[in-house]
Amino acid sequence: MDEKFQAGTEGLKYAASKGLAVIVMEPIAGGRLAIKPSAVIQEFWETAKIKRSPAEWALQWVWNHPEVAVVLSGMSTYQQVIENIASAERSSISHLTEDELLLIGKVASKYRELGPIGCTGCRYCMPCPNGVAIPEIFSLTNEYWAGDRNASIKQKYKETLKPEQYAKNCIKCGICEEACPQHLPIRELLRSSGQTFESER
Repeated sequence: MDEKFQAGTEGLKYAASKGLAVIVMEPIAGGRLAIKPSAVIQEFWETAKIKRSPAEWALQWVWNHPEVAVVLSGMSTYQQVIENIASAERSSISHLTEDELLLIGKVASKYRELGPIGCTGCRYCMPCPNGVAIPEIFSLTNEYWAGDRNASIKQKYKETLKPEQYAKNCIKCGICEEACPQHLPIRELLRSSGQTFESER
């Protein structure tokens, strides 16, 4: 997803050509690629001969590059530590097949088309009992990622939404998830969007 963001793949190869070891941060896009994908994205993954979780696909793609020296992946549970270690043990340089790389390219294109959140804006999740503007937040999140994380979208979030509509107001009741025809993990996605737009950093 970030091949052309900041230094990107071109910068990775350039640094390696100068003998510099490269450390890759956020190989799973800040955890967004580990979140259960929309049905249309999952259909792509189901066509693969070797079944992997979305997080492992992301990690394997990074480790596939010979120029990468170290991958820093955030882990918040012990189970994620176990899974990441197992994934690392299965990895190697140029390990992915041509078909797998083509599949990853198709998934990346679909993510760019839909955004990291496969919300269709149907509004079945609304009204939120606590006033959270779920579809608007997801639309802004997708716009932010599709626009190479342009800081102006963070400002747009604050200008478009009232504080009482912010993601941080989610009380995790789960009513929205029961109504979502895309079966999105809305509570987790709101938490992630809140970190993106409402963090003081």
